[in-house]
Amino acid sequence: MELNQLTIKEAHQGLVKKEFSATELFKACLERIMAVDDTKVHAFLTVTEGLAARQAKVIDERIKQGEEIGLLTGIPLAIKDIIAVGGERTTAASKILEDYIAPYDATVISRLKEAGAVIIGKANLDEFAQGASNENSAFTVTHNPWDLERVPGGSSGGPAAAVIADECIAALGSDTGGSIRYPAGFCGVCGLKPTYGRVSRYGLLAMTSSTDVIGPLTKNVEDLAIILKEIAGLDKQDSTTVDQPIEDYLREIEKGDLTDLTIGIPQEFFGPGLTTEIKELVQRAIGALEGAGAKIKEVSLPHSQYAISVYYIITPSEISANLARYDGIRFGHRSKKANNLFEVYTKSRGEGFGPEVKRRIMLGTYALSAGYYDAYYLQAQKVRTVISEEVKKVFKEVDILVTPTSPHPAFKIGEQVDDPLKMYLEDIYMSLASILGLPALSIPCGFVNNLPVGLQLIGQQFAERDILKLAHHYQQLTDWHKQRPAIM
Repeated sequence: MELNQLTIKEAHQGLVKKEFSATELFKACLERIMAVDDTKVHAFLTVTEGLAARQAKVIDERIKQGEEIGLLTGIPLAIKDIIAVGGERTTAASKILEDYIAPYDATVISRLKEAGAVIIGKANLDEFAQGASNENSAFTVTHNPWDLERVPGGSSGGPAAAVIADECIAALGSDTGGSIRYPAGFCGVCGLKPTYGRVSRYGLLAMTSSTDVIGPLTKNVEDLAIILKEIAGLDKQDSTTVDQPIEDYLREIEKGDLTDLTIGIPQEFFGPGLTTEIKELVQRAIGALEGAGAKIKEVSLPHSQYAISVYYIITPSEISANLARYDGIRFGHRSKKANNLFEVYTKSRGEGFGPEVKRRIMLGTYALSAGYYDAYYLQAQKVRTVISEEVKKVFKEVDILVTPTSPHPAFKIGEQVDDPLKMYLEDIYMSLASILGLPALSIPCGFVNNLPVGLQLIGQQFAERDILKLAHHYQQLTDWHKQRPAIM
């Protein structure tokens, strides 16, 4: 096995045993990027070779001196280019921030650096994380390594593609309405959206403040647990973080069996729109979990069908407010065609933002405007509360909900780009966990026509341990997560 194909745990063991150096590990990933990224995958917007080389050199010196190292020490990670890395380009895949250099590290980056992780590059995304296919980037379209004519999913398509193409050992993404889980499903990797408030958002360029969450994309569930432990926790820079105990997730997921877990199967997630092949794979996965000792219980969430509608009222509304800061005055792109202050605003934003961002800003501004606020935004918040109460009631009977990640495998690039409504419906299974701030993850559970299929696990607030444990046990029974595309 090549060094860039290792998991975090495997790479750590190799570094500890001095089978290879951190510099050799970083260079193996860099060589893979150079071999496949520019011509095939297009996962990266910026390769931070200088930063990574300096970090790896420091790690090698520490190991040489006999210092004990942590699990993330020397591990090359890709970072979604909406998370600030000090001194490096942070574009949000938007022309409005094309030349922006972040002046500070996001809290998650500070914590990863403290843990000894090596930052190898900034990965592509839909502009300001707005999209389900990675086709909305201002700079390039990332291709799915399983089929280069298909999308990797969005908006964290760059990080997911980089992981499955072995261009890094693991990656960080962000999830607002499925943006980690969806590309994880399409690319056949593991992706975790933690509970809202579990991980600091400080240094994440805001899309939707009430649902944005940073989380990992990895090659197996063990690596999700390793990264979550390092990035989770209270942050004085982010008032939305919650002071909840941080567990040793890696140790916890290996404890015991599944006999103490009850899995809920919401019937609304298995109705029209779900392909027969994916339904069968998900049901087979549920059967495997039941065979391993978990209890299975069918449940109903009748109001969950409205989660997607609620999401697409609240999300554009918060986008409209959050993106108002990009005005051509303080930072980012400023139009050279402006003749007065009003044109500085309009032309800078008009030139800097792409079509999807403009669409959502207009939708949000409309929903928040006088005369429509009560009819749309306020009503959406009320329905959000109804859905929340319904899910809380179900969680009194079960520990975890299991659903498909997506109703179908990855679609072809360009196939849906001209149909915004159809693209919005791609979040159909993702939005429930997002609007309620629940932890959720996606893991591979099979293939349809050589394209990965994802299994989604949704837990109760701050119950990341439970969904990680269930996912880990499933991966002990199967080898779907070990499959790799034949990209050369």
